[in-house]
Amino acid sequence: MRVLYTAQARSTGEGRDGHVATSDGILALDLAAPKEMGGEGGATNPEQLFAAGYAACFHSALKLLARRDKVDVAGSSVTADVGLGRTDSGGFGLTVTLNVEVPGLDPETVRELTAKAHELCPYSNAVRGNVDVTLTVAGDANG
Repeated sequence: MRVLYTAQARSTGEGRDGHVATSDGILALDLAAPKEMGGEGGATNPEQLFAAGYAACFHSALKLLARRDKVDVAGSSVTADVGLGRTDSGGFGLTVTLNVEVPGLDPETVRELTAKAHELCPYSNAVRGNVDVTLTVAGDANG
């Protein structure tokens, strides 16, 4: 693979209860473990950052494919739900649900674009085979 861009972020402090910052200084955030995990909450956490990145990346892939296929996806959105839990082996793992919404476009076309975006998106490719990813389309019975 020919690398087009490299992002760098550094964690300091106590990990989940620490601080992260990117090398360019644009992103600098305190972190706090969520209350659901026994933390104080009140600040972002790694799962929220992953959800934000995945949603944005997947949405870009969807829009790129829509432009290529001349499909209007104006007003579209992608919501990523990232779950963290214990694996059967005692470690921790993630689950992801991506919900794609394209107002005014028939659900079958949205499902087709969503499946294609899942093949194109770098986040999807990075987690494939290691993280359970569920794709849903708003307006479907389960979406």
